[in-house]
Amino acid sequence: MTNTTDKKTGISRRSLLKTGAAAVGLAAGSGAISGFPTIWAQNPITLRQFGTGVSNLNAIADKCKADLGITLEMTATDSDAAAQRAVTQPDSYDIADIEYWIAKKVYPSGVMQPMDVKKLKYYDKIVPLFITGKLTPDSVIAQGTAPHTVGFVEAQDGKTFAKQPTEWMTMVPTIYNADTLGIRPDLVGRDITSWADIMDPAFKGKAAILNIPSIGIMDAAMIMEAMGNVKYADKGNMTKEEIDKTIDFLIKAKQDGQFRAFWKSFDESVNLMASGEVVIQSMWSPAVAAVRSKGIACKYQPLKEGYRSWGGGLGLAAHLKGAELDAAYEYINWYLSGWVGAYLNRQGYYSAAMDTAKQFMSEDEWGYWVDGKPAKGDIMAPDGKVMEKAGAVRDGGSFVERMGKVACWNSVMDEDRYMVRRWNEFIAA
Repeated sequence: MTNTTDKKTGISRRSLLKTGAAAVGLAAGSGAISGFPTIWAQNPITLRQFGTGVSNLNAIADKCKADLGITLEMTATDSDAAAQRAVTQPDSYDIADIEYWIAKKVYPSGVMQPMDVKKLKYYDKIVPLFITGKLTPDSVIAQGTAPHTVGFVEAQDGKTFAKQPTEWMTMVPTIYNADTLGIRPDLVGRDITSWADIMDPAFKGKAAILNIPSIGIMDAAMIMEAMGNVKYADKGNMTKEEIDKTIDFLIKAKQDGQFRAFWKSFDESVNLMASGEVVIQSMWSPAVAAVRSKGIACKYQPLKEGYRSWGGGLGLAAHLKGAELDAAYEYINWYLSGWVGAYLNRQGYYSAAMDTAKQFMSEDEWGYWVDGKPAKGDIMAPDGKVMEKAGAVRDGGSFVERMGKVACWNSVMDEDRYMVRRWNEFIAA
């Protein structure tokens, strides 16, 4: 290694090696050093991250280690377990990779610290959905816990959400999508055009919905409105009466045998659909792709009422400080720099910083995944396997078409405790 010197700090890399970890930690904690990849390689940092299996992926940890020298210890859970762990075990993690509706439950407890926008290198690349709630200036803000409503706090020590963007973000957005029903086109036997179609008696015993209350209740609301059973004032913030109508309907449908299953994990949904036990269900886009990768017909069906959406991000544990806090910012900036965004895009999700992700995708990949164009060649999955053949078009079309038709976001309501209690009654019925 040559004895190069950082012109801004006057600190040579050789002197860093000689002075040891304590000096490195002090210098890094001061924010004086910008060459973090070299520093972390010499003063190993491990960040403990937990969250859903959607984005706690080994490939991201491996690439982070290679690029930054930072070790990520990842733990994948389901959404409900993530919400509980964030609040009850705050010392067990450094990075919380959670959804925005979970942030609404977690942030007021003080277990996470706001992020300084000035330290976020790609803040100006974040799609406006997470800043203003609008994909385009003409967009209508969807109901539910839209990410921008819980995306900022007023001050560094703030625990209440700001109504406008501030200098302090609750989490840095990373991943999001527009969800709908997955179907087996070879088995449903007809066109599927509405959320109401999941309740067709023809699919009795072959339908399934998601068993995570804050998500499943929004699917149920889309179904109820599509059937004309309820017109919610705000389906993202139901009254007790609206909750009762919704849950009572679901209980009756369950007792009538409409549902085959209530799934919580990605793998469960894939297995239900691939086996043919279920032909129509709540589903996530990459799960549909996973079924198709097995050579089984599966489609992510655009519906006339629009999509139910969700978004997630990375949040900092309140206890982080010094070198570990600096490493966490370095990791988050790296996360938005493009490689991870492209990796997520290739699975059917969307990157929160689309401009940087584009630099790591081929023109054909971008055309297929983002612009809604027919694939010119085979579309490859992140693991190198063929996901779609040449000529394929993404279900639902382009990024703007899909995210522009969001009807609601996963939600935490004012009557959340009551809703969860009633939801659990439905599952147990």
